[in-house]
Order: sequence, then structure tokens, then C-alpha cells
Amino acid sequence: MKYEQLKLANQLCFPVYAASRLITREYQPLLDKLEITYPQYLVLMVLWEKDGLPVNDIAKKLILNTNTITPLLKRMEQQGLISRKRSEKDERMVLVQLTKKGKRLQEKASKIPEALVKRLSDSKIKINDLVKLKESLNYMISFLSK
Repeated sequence: MKYEQLKLANQLCFPVYAASRLITREYQPLLDKLEITYPQYLVLMVLWEKDGLPVNDIAKKLILNTNTITPLLKRMEQQGLISRKRSEKDERMVLVQLTKKGKRLQEKASKIPEALVKRLSDSKIKINDLVKLKESLNYMISFLSK
């Protein structure tokens, strides 16, 4: 091939993309039991950590645009997982809060990370290697999201 740099096997982005999709696929049976999608799970994790955040803060934490997260939040509100309301201090700001149903999911969801780690540890991948990979990816994300 004339342009070696264009071979899929030589790309950094493809293994990261493929691993992300495959890991998300591993999550799905666990999330199906909670009747949520992976993006909804991410939003819930942000709110379980700190409830009552503005839409912009959630989008920033998840490295998403607000126009991407807004339809997701609308669906979550229809499912009864969250509520959205305008801030009394600044009507341009929409605050997102967990409902009782959204809060109750936290206990069930708390078992998901352990189940995923168990699944991955059944392979030949060592836990220490996963931790190093996570640290490297966090560094890359931090660098690229500036």
C-alpha cells in the first residue's frame, strides 16, 4: 500500500473506538435489567455523584454538546428517572435532578462495575493493565479536551 499511515492497523483511534463499542456492548445486558441505555447510565452516574446539576455541567462532565444531551435528558424525564426545571436564579439555566425512581436505581447499578471487571478478568487481561489503560486514557482525554 502506498500510504501506510492510512492502514486501519496503524491507527490509534480505531482500537480505542472498537474497544469502547465492545465494552459498551458488555454493559448492555446489565443495563437492560435497569431499562436504561449506556448514555443514560452515564448521566445517572454524574447525578448520583452530585444531584441538581445544570445541563451544561452534565454535558461538560460527559464531554458532550448540550444539543446532544438535551434529547437524552428528555427521554430520561419521560421515563421518570429525572426532572428538569429552570433555575430560579437564572432562567437560562436548566437544572436536572434525580427522581425517586432515579435514586432507587443507584443500588441496583452499584453491582455493574464489579460485574464488568469480573467479565474482563475472566480474559487474559490483568486488572493492573486495565488500571494503567484507564489512567492513560484519562490523561489523553484531559489533553485532548482542552
